[in-house]
Amino acid sequence: MKVRIAYLEEPPFYWTAEDGSVKGADIELAEVVLRAAGVSAIEYQRVPFDELLRGVQEDRWDMNVPIFVTAERAGSVAFSAPVWALGDGLLLRHGNPKVLTSYGAVAARNDARLGVVAGTVQLDAAKSAGVSDSQIVAFKDQPDAIDALLSGTIDAYASTAVGSRALASANPQLEVAALEMSRDGRAPVGAFSFSKRNPDLLQAVNEQLRQYLGSDDHRARMAKYGLTRTELDGVSAA
Repeated sequence: MKVRIAYLEEPPFYWTAEDGSVKGADIELAEVVLRAAGVSAIEYQRVPFDELLRGVQEDRWDMNVPIFVTAERAGSVAFSAPVWALGDGLLLRHGNPKVLTSYGAVAARNDARLGVVAGTVQLDAAKSAGVSDSQIVAFKDQPDAIDALLSGTIDAYASTAVGSRALASANPQLEVAALEMSRDGRAPVGAFSFSKRNPDLLQAVNEQLRQYLGSDDHRARMAKYGLTRTELDGVSAA
């Protein structure tokens, strides 16, 4: 049995390595769970964020890497059991010249420009905090947003706290602002997603996730990518 997985370029969760292989915390999780479910071959397909839901609905692939679960998204796809809970962080150029430490700080400066990937939950979070449409620049994917940040087209890029730390650690021109670890008092959760016409694969993945999440092996694998109890305890079974 072969399973086709769509993924994005968003380390440390998923990315394409220099040798062409696909790496990341969620990639490793998918492989462990799918192999345990009896999958013999896994094929990866890199896609833009805005194609994830439509593509799996149209059966262009079988499942998506984990993204944030929202009521709107759950209307079009079936989500697995949650695999992490993540708060937001702001990525900035080194020195943070406009002192942008939160969404509220961005909203307070009319000259501040915030980059987001179109359709992500960070866009909604920024607007809820008062960031105006004129301050927001939407990008098709994360690499484009990072290029814009480094060139000065935007002043900050909103992503997950874990992702922002990974990007900053790999690039001395970047730093992470004070992190916004939750929205409405809770960190939102993420999960794999599937076509609603594919309940068998969803069930098989969920069965393995419920056995594996929270295990010593799971925690050790995720720790390599910077995911700790902060991100895992809220969704782990053990």
